[in-house]
Amino acid sequence: MKGKNLEGIKFRRQEPIGDYIVDFVAFENRLVIEVDGGQHADEEKDKDTRRDAWLRSQGFRVLRFWNNEVLQNLEGVLETIRVNCLRHPPLTPPIKGGGVHVEVVVNTTIV
Repeated sequence: MKGKNLEGIKFRRQEPIGDYIVDFVAFENRLVIEVDGGQHADEEKDKDTRRDAWLRSQGFRVLRFWNNEVLQNLEGVLETIRVNCLRHPPLTPPIKGGGVHVEVVVNTTIV
């Protein structure tokens, strides 16, 4: 990932969407990436579930990764993101508001 691009896919960092601020978002691909620390395992789990449901209702897919996954297997995480973007190429024209129902992947584990 060079800058905020991954093979031409533009990501924005710490971007507001509704009442939430997401870690990363590729608006053209309707993809949100969240990187979670240990507090999300227990304390934040219900909030994350509601947040993901709301983002899905707005037409976004959500990929969540644990901090240690990113630190220990960055190439695997980037490949998961890349493959997910290839499966769901940018919408033409990009959606401005509204949304469609799409799949969600939560806490993807890279082996």
